[in-house]
Amino acid sequence: MSKYRILVADQAEAIFYDAPTLSAAPKEVARISDPLARLHDRDFGTERPGRSHESMGAMRHSIQRENTPRRAEAVRFARRIARRLDEARRKEEFEQLVVVAGPPFLGLVRGELSGPTRARVAREIRKDLVHSPPGVLARQLAASAGP
Repeated sequence: MSKYRILVADQAEAIFYDAPTLSAAPKEVARISDPLARLHDRDFGTERPGRSHESMGAMRHSIQRENTPRRAEAVRFARRIARRLDEARRKEEFEQLVVVAGPPFLGLVRGELSGPTRARVAREIRKDLVHSPPGVLARQLAASAGP
């Protein structure tokens, strides 16, 4: 069992690390990706948005969807990550969890975590570090550990 499981994620990729302490160099243990996250909204379907008439006058405009297909795919990926973390928690692979993600995706992941897994979250780092060199992650983890 590792003391810390560190998730570094964005809406297209998630990297899982283990570390005995936050000041130790993290070791990559798994990686998953979502190829659909790189698609544009228009690539998810062929239909154009609906049209609406202005209540006064002859103007028309398209109706925007509140939840775009791309956002729905990000939610599905966050759910997939949460299931993976739940499984690891049940197998007692880690004691505490550190989640590193940009603010929008961090909120999605947080919302998908189960209560028992959420209870193991020791730190959240609101930075998108998926494509950063490993040294940047190590410095952020050490800084979050404090003196």
